[in-house]
Amino acid sequence: MPQLSSQPEARPFSAEDKDWGVAPQDVIRKGSYHAPTPVILPGAKVVATHALAQSLQGNSKPILINVLTGAWVNALPGSVWLSGAGQGAGFDDATQARMAKRLDELTGGDKTKPVVFYCLSSECWLSYNAALRAQRLGYANVGWYRGGIDSWKAAGLPVERIDRDQW
Repeated sequence: MPQLSSQPEARPFSAEDKDWGVAPQDVIRKGSYHAPTPVILPGAKVVATHALAQSLQGNSKPILINVLTGAWVNALPGSVWLSGAGQGAGFDDATQARMAKRLDELTGGDKTKPVVFYCLSSECWLSYNAALRAQRLGYANVGWYRGGIDSWKAAGLPVERIDRDQW
C-alpha cells in the first residue's frame, strides 16, 4: 500500500489558480468582497497551497493572517485572526492604523518578516485588501494565499477553529 503524504501535491486546489479576467488594483475594494479576484497582486507573492504548506515546514515560517469576519473562523494552524483587516474605506482609515500597530507587534518591527494573508477562497477580496494594506505600510515580504481556507481544506490539510480575533 502506498504511503500517504502529509503534503499536498503540487497542483491547484479549489480554483486557487482560476483566472476570471479580473484586473489587479492598487486601492482597497469597498464592499462586494465575495467576488472573483485577480490572479496577481502587484508587489506581493501569490502563494499556492503546496508552496505554503512547504514553507510552514521550514525554519523561517511566515506569519499567517486570517482576515475573515464572523463569530469564529476555521484557520490554518498557527494563524493569527484579524477579523475585518481587509475591510475599510482606504489607506488612511482606522483599519489601516490598527493594521500598522498589529503588524508591528507580530513582526517585532521587522518589515522584512514574511507575512501571508488569506481569507475564504479565490473569490474573497478581504485578503487581497489586507495584503495591499501591508504593502502600503512598507512590508517587503507580503504573500497572498489566494485559495484561502477552501483550498487548504480541499488539499486535505488540517484546520483549527479560532474563537476570538486577535486585534
